[in-house]
Amino acid sequence: MKKQYQIIVAFSLLLFIVGCSIEIPISETNPAPVVTNPTTAPNPAPLIVQQTQNQTFSYLAIGDGYTIGQSVCETCRFPEQLKKSLSNLNPNNTYPLKIIAQTGWTTTNLISAINLQNPASDYDLVTLLIGVNNQYQSKPFSLYEKEFPELVIKAIAFAKGDKANVIVVYIPDYAYTPFGQGSGNQSRISLEIDGYNAFAKKYCIDNTIEFIDITDISRQGLTNPNLVAQDGLHPSELAYSLFVERILPKAAQQFKNKNIPF
Repeated sequence: MKKQYQIIVAFSLLLFIVGCSIEIPISETNPAPVVTNPTTAPNPAPLIVQQTQNQTFSYLAIGDGYTIGQSVCETCRFPEQLKKSLSNLNPNNTYPLKIIAQTGWTTTNLISAINLQNPASDYDLVTLLIGVNNQYQSKPFSLYEKEFPELVIKAIAFAKGDKANVIVVYIPDYAYTPFGQGSGNQSRISLEIDGYNAFAKKYCIDNTIEFIDITDISRQGLTNPNLVAQDGLHPSELAYSLFVERILPKAAQQFKNKNIPF
């Protein structure tokens, strides 16, 4: 009897050992263990940076000697400096520039030149600076009152018919130059320049046209001679760079409002 009991115990023990060695099947209730190996982990997805495409945005500058840059180099005049500054904001873009301007032009001369050249109506930006020669040549102020609005309307037409593409620049005050000081009429010059600018400002405000005041910069010409060109009358490259510092934010903002990347 004792021997029979020992056989039963031994047989039970054998069954237990065999049962423990059977592999448990993998199922949803018994998932396989996850083994991670840092050395074989997949690389993260590469960072994709969207690049802006090369685009072309044209710029038309119309005016007189202050626009053509009398007595400074071609790249020193304010339209060229503005073009370069816009390009620096996004080197992928290009900004072809056309200038219709000449020293001594009045509003009448500018209108005639525009009618003769008949520029396209697809410019992304148009700047207008005109009037000093109306004052200098003692033209009737009523002529400016008539022709300045005509020029703004033309500028809008050249700017794809969108007045948001147009920027009017104030007339500098040449009374604060050696030439102006030698005229003996400094007070009258400044007073009349103020009158021209006041009319332009009111017209721009009434018609929601962007305008930039740079006259105060020109009035530093006596305390800072570096703001006057070597001819003793026109703005220098430095003065034009200060003009551009004020024009650039408005021009850049107008491009941004049209989803032009910078």
